[in-house]
Amino acid sequence: MTLKKILGLTTTLAAAALLAACAPSSGKEDKASDKGEKLTVGVMAFDDTTEPLWDEISALAKKEGVTLDFVQFTDYTQPNTALDNGEVDVNAFQHYDFLNNWNKENDGDLVAAADTLLSPIHLFSGAEGGKAKYKEVSELPEGAVIAVPNDATNESRALYVLESAGIIDLEVPKGEIATLDSIVKNSKNVTIKEVAADQLAANLVSVDAAIINNAFAQSAGIDYKTSLYKEEVNEGSKQWVNIIAAQKDWEKSDKADAIKKLISVYQTDEIAKVLNETSKGIDIPAWEGAPTFN
Repeated sequence: MTLKKILGLTTTLAAAALLAACAPSSGKEDKASDKGEKLTVGVMAFDDTTEPLWDEISALAKKEGVTLDFVQFTDYTQPNTALDNGEVDVNAFQHYDFLNNWNKENDGDLVAAADTLLSPIHLFSGAEGGKAKYKEVSELPEGAVIAVPNDATNESRALYVLESAGIIDLEVPKGEIATLDSIVKNSKNVTIKEVAADQLAANLVSVDAAIINNAFAQSAGIDYKTSLYKEEVNEGSKQWVNIIAAQKDWEKSDKADAIKKLISVYQTDEIAKVLNETSKGIDIPAWEGAPTFN
């Protein structure tokens, strides 16, 4: 998911529904055809990236006879509870890892109905004199110091990115997260420095490179042109791909047709283009066959 700082507000579903039980656009009210289908979608509060994206998805779904009603949430603990209770038909705010952890902690059985996007993390060059030290991964020197987030989940993700970039090799038992002990090959003898996620940007002047989550990279004003490597959609990043989530037996429900239509209009080149434009290239479409952008 696109990670942004969300206020830890506690609201009930009823209060959240007052925020938006309508399409996210300009306040124009769409009257569904009596023969049309309606689908309630749980999302986080709209921003400049997500609102135009869902505007376009809503318009395409409308052409397929499906009216999307949105319930906006301000707290990440709420959308899955609402979905589990049947108060929304699907939600779209989380990646596989978040859903898996929620299911474990809540004895849930929600499932991913479709892949949507990846908000890839980047390996940014260290800085010196206000400029990037390196332009390519291959320029990293022997014994380079690379900073990564020090919390277990984000460190694991960062290590997979370093593996994908060809810097290290990992061996991770199935079902476990990657740790520094998972490194089995380190051809450049890089030193991996564990740093609090919110301090990584400040550490760019003292390391050769750092993997920084988008929320902190953007808030620090880091130039994405200094990225040496961007996380790719592959097996290592699969757990970080955002999804449309649904109840376990959604394909047997009376909403199955509407959910399939939502998925079909989301996973189009048109929506991929909107996603790329609204996120300024930071988010990338992650479904099978999705187009790529420079």
